[in-house]
Amino acid sequence: MKTDDFNYDLPVEFIAQTPIEPRDHSRLMVVDRKTNTISHRSFFELDEILNPGDLLVMNQTRVIPARIIGRKQSGGRVEILLLRKQESTLWLALVGGKGLRKGVSILLDNGPGCEIVDELEGSQRMIRFSEMVEPYFPVIGNTPLPPYIHEELSDPERYQTVFAKVPGSAAAPTAGLHFTKNLINRLIKRQIGISYVTLHVGLDTFAPVTEEDPEDHSIHKEWCEVSLETCEMLNRTRKEGGRIIAVGTTSVRTLESAARQSGIIDRSKDVLPYSSDTNLFILPGYQFKLVDAMITNFHLPKSTLIMLVSAFAGKDTIFKAYETAKREKYRFFSFGDAMVIL
Repeated sequence: MKTDDFNYDLPVEFIAQTPIEPRDHSRLMVVDRKTNTISHRSFFELDEILNPGDLLVMNQTRVIPARIIGRKQSGGRVEILLLRKQESTLWLALVGGKGLRKGVSILLDNGPGCEIVDELEGSQRMIRFSEMVEPYFPVIGNTPLPPYIHEELSDPERYQTVFAKVPGSAAAPTAGLHFTKNLINRLIKRQIGISYVTLHVGLDTFAPVTEEDPEDHSIHKEWCEVSLETCEMLNRTRKEGGRIIAVGTTSVRTLESAARQSGIIDRSKDVLPYSSDTNLFILPGYQFKLVDAMITNFHLPKSTLIMLVSAFAGKDTIFKAYETAKREKYRFFSFGDAMVIL
């Protein structure tokens, strides 16, 4: 297995720059692994595709306005992208600018003082604020969009899911962006369960794997949680023969991390509550323990995400689906269309 095995050509015009309105009017490719077929629907028809007794598992993380512009005392511009809160005033961040060494102070207009307290790999720095920075987000913070999106987003809430609740992500769990409250209500009326997990998405989600052998790639840790209430819904669904349908690769990694910790082998063993960092890297050959089906967007070449969906559906199936998507003019990446793998 080589990283180049997960490469594909994608002309830039396929990369969605703006979200579809309404949210649930994106296209939905249905990949059926049992019949080895591909069909084309709209996302708002999801309630017709799933079965009563199925359980959707959604990531309720909320993107924080983590992109902050400051300046050094010398006047030089500094761009800060907050990645992860370590303590009340200590953050792991990416920084852009010159001479950003340990001990450098950064000035924020209408915000707290901050200082670089440690230099890490590449442009990563540990930054200490003089007080908690979150109250200043409405004034100094901007929503960080993926690097392949070049158009301004008129409504920052469009890069949040309608069920976003727990602040902490540097990027949205994009498979969840297609859901509307109306669609969720229709799913519930059809007796399709809705449950929530949390995984705070880091920027590693956009980083291509650069190692020749993907097994040499070190995936960044992300914090995730599966609550007791969600575990009860998962265990009941499994016992009653329903399917666990993960909404997005972040939900997949959260569920499979909990399964690993719980020692899940088959449906006879319960999933236990889980709250921890995860560095689970899912590659082809991985045996899924909880996830029966998956809703996901179309992912970047050579990314850990396309490797994950290839592990779930089979690489040949996924690449056939991607070639079909290009031929049918699907929209790719964060604001693009979706796929359900059954």
